[in-house]
Amino acid sequence: MMRLDGDPKCVSESGAGKQLDESILLGPGQSLQNVFVYVKDILTGHAFPVPIEPVVLDQDKCRYTPRVLGVRVGQPLAIRNSDPLLHNVRADGRINQSFNMSTPLEGMSFNRTFATREVMVGFKCDVHGWMRAYVGVLEHPYFGTTGADGRVVLNNLPPGTYTIEAWHEQLGVKTQQVTVGARESKDVAFAFARR
Repeated sequence: MMRLDGDPKCVSESGAGKQLDESILLGPGQSLQNVFVYVKDILTGHAFPVPIEPVVLDQDKCRYTPRVLGVRVGQPLAIRNSDPLLHNVRADGRINQSFNMSTPLEGMSFNRTFATREVMVGFKCDVHGWMRAYVGVLEHPYFGTTGADGRVVLNNLPPGTYTIEAWHEQLGVKTQQVTVGARESKDVAFAFARR
């Protein structure tokens, strides 16, 4: 648990003086949530139109929602403040340009796009140190984040052999190779352990 009493407005927004540490969330059967799973390979010879609708990263109840997400290179990432208090958004890209923007008003939002692939771009709020998020930026659509059931589906992957990578903010990275044929589906499982 994390104490929120350093900011009385966060206490009132969250409805409690403490908030769950979301860095490791387990679901039924010890399934792991917030794992970013993606095809690590560069997919040459395929065209993947970039969606124009933004992916939303929200500052809500003094936390980032969702905590882990993906966006395409060139696709807008809409960053919104749903709290009636000051937040800021610091994106610490190692490859993409970093930025630090204030979001002082409820309902305030701004868009950013990323110019190149990067797994992962870390986000934080300097005002509320426990607020963290991670954004995977890819040039193709074959990625997703595990939900409470620990699953993610990568639909319509072209036939071929791929390296599938699973990234977790504390438990590290796991990879596996998989070969899929036309109209074929395969299950891939990753097991993480505390370091």
